Amino acid sequence: MNNDFLFEMFKLTNSGYCCSQVMMKMALDAEGIENADLLRSVSGLCLGSGSYQKTCGVLTGGIAIFALYAGKGKDNEYPKPGFSEMIDEYTDWFLTEFGSTECRDIIGACSVTDYQTNQSYRMKCGDILGKCYQKVQEILQEHDFEFGSREAL
Repeated sequence: MNNDFLFEMFKLTNSGYCCSQVMMKMALDAEGIENADLLRSVSGLCLGSGSYQKTCGVLTGGIAIFALYAGKGKDNEYPKPGFSEMIDEYTDWFLTEFGSTECRDIIGACSVTDYQTNQSYRMKCGDILGKCYQKVQEILQEHDFEFGSREAL
């Protein structure tokens, strides 16, 4: 992971973005796009989907990036080839890499206040964010997408 990436991640978390938002914001930034509505919508995935510490927001944030690139978005549109496979590959990798898909199992029990004020949670999540953000880029590339451009190669 390069220092620019780490610094950007640090700035976003210090600005109050949660893990799923950081994943999406960095993907949008790679395209030079701002979309506050999309960032608001993925905030519901924070701290394990609705703050219940179930499915990790980094996992769901990554899946949301795959959907941004390859999911259905219009009436006359269908998911692009490889969409389901990318999600399956990422989820399988995530489970193998972190031993669980649940936030509670990965970072331990915490409240929203704990997450916002306790740096140890941010460090754990930061490491996970970095690995996952890179993995999402790798998987997209393997499926003929250029990260930063949603047009298939």
